[in-house]
Amino acid sequence: MIDITREAERAVRESEKPDGILVLFTQHTTCGLTINENADPDVRSDMLGFLRRLIPQYEPDFKHFEHNSDAHIKSSLVGLSVTVPFENGKLCLGRWQGVYLCEFDGPRERQVLVSVI
Repeated sequence: MIDITREAERAVRESEKPDGILVLFTQHTTCGLTINENADPDVRSDMLGFLRRLIPQYEPDFKHFEHNSDAHIKSSLVGLSVTVPFENGKLCLGRWQGVYLCEFDGPRERQVLVSVI
């Protein structure tokens, strides 16, 4: 899980819009985006550890030849986008919240599309 909160904040600043909605979206099928606690790194490892136990990479019933069916399922469960309102040029995240890119099949080069509305 890669904290991309600073990049999200920069996108809002660069938009020069005081209020609105930030939408982040990834076009990849084996990663996801989420908002979660950013104060304690154990939250990230707990999330990833639980997802690994819930959806192991080598499940006997998986048929996908690239052996990354687990990453596709995790991506669908976590989701491919987040939407965050902002006011006065600042994201309206909670005190302990951060925006994360969740890599389930990497490391790989990823791109996050940004829309400031």
